[in-house]
Amino acid sequence: MIDHHAALIYTMVLISASDRNMTDAELASIGDMVLHLPVFRDFDRNMLIKVSADCARLVQGDEGLDRALTQIKQALPKPLRETAYALACDVVAADGRATQEELRLLELLRHRLEVGRLPAAAIERGARARHMRI
Repeated sequence: MIDHHAALIYTMVLISASDRNMTDAELASIGDMVLHLPVFRDFDRNMLIKVSADCARLVQGDEGLDRALTQIKQALPKPLRETAYALACDVVAADGRATQEELRLLELLRHRLEVGRLPAAAIERGARARHMRI
C-alpha cells in the first residue's frame, strides 16, 4: 500500500506519461510541486525518483493503469482527492498544451477520485490561469 505522498506523485507521473511524452516542463512542474507545496512538507524529496520508478513499474504490468488508480484512491483521504486532481491539471498545463490522452486520463481521474464536475471545472480553470502565456 502506498501513502498519500506516493499517491500524489503517482497521479502526476501517470498524467505526464499518458501521452508517452514526459516533457521537461512537466517534469520540472512535478519537481517544483514536490519541493514547494505544503502537502509534501514532510516528504523525503530524495525519494521522488524511486516513487516515480515504482509507478512506472506498476503501470507496465497487466491492468497497470487500473491498479495504479485503485492504489491512488485507496491512499488518498477524501480532502486530498481534489488536490491530486489539481496537481494533475497543473502537470497537463505545464507545457502549454493538453493532448487527447491527457484529457482522457484527467476525466478518468475525476471519476475515479469522485471529484465533482463543478469543482473539477474550477480546478481546471485555475490551472489554465496559472500557466497562461502571452
